[in-house]
Amino acid sequence: MGDRLHGKTALITGAGSGIGAAAAHLFCREGANVALVDIDKKRVETGAKELSREIPSSQILPLTADVSSREQMCQAVLRAVDELGALDVLVNNAAAREYYSLAEAPEESWQRIIATNILGVANSCQAALPALRKAKGASIVNVSSVFGVVGRKGMGQYDASKAAILSLTRTLAAEEAEHGIRVNAVCPGSTLTPFTLSRAEARGMTEGELRVTGFAPSLLNRWAMPAEIAYPVLWLASDEASFITGAVLIADGGLSVI
Repeated sequence: MGDRLHGKTALITGAGSGIGAAAAHLFCREGANVALVDIDKKRVETGAKELSREIPSSQILPLTADVSSREQMCQAVLRAVDELGALDVLVNNAAAREYYSLAEAPEESWQRIIATNILGVANSCQAALPALRKAKGASIVNVSSVFGVVGRKGMGQYDASKAAILSLTRTLAAEEAEHGIRVNAVCPGSTLTPFTLSRAEARGMTEGELRVTGFAPSLLNRWAMPAEIAYPVLWLASDEASFITGAVLIADGGLSVI
């Protein structure tokens, strides 16, 4: 247990599993009270119960909301501030994925990607900014992707949305500096999440096979575990990164340099 977020309250979207759940666990270990937001009610409530049992010193609030709805995110933030007392940190982690080449991508899939990955970040930020502006040393951390920086085949819509998040990060950092809010982004590489495992299983690939062949090549030549991405998120959220804003931290095992 640590104290890097002692006395702070965080709201994390996409907190029901994967990187979001790992960040929630780490934030609680470091002294934060945390609102967990996810579109899956059962998953987020189960995760909150497990966290409460493991770290009873933290207040943990499960909230069900779709980030693509501004109204739902406003309600989620209001509940978090009302029940937890304040808001110091926002982590935008919720994301949707589509698997099409750009030449074949249906209009509907573009709409889903934009609604969640771009408007979802905008909705969460707009909902949270009034509370964050009242905090001292507030921080927003946006989870983008290394593939918002480098190219690949087959997920151009997702990758374009993740590149847009980097632009949103820089602009919001410039706009909110006068209010004392830092805004940064983390770009994960291949990360072994429950979603990744379930998708591999649906394709008939075992976890062992996925671990050996399923990641994008990088210098470290392996998957990241969700906690390995949660630690950079934690650092940017904490006062240890108090002079860092508008930055993009690439946590990709060296994928982007080869």
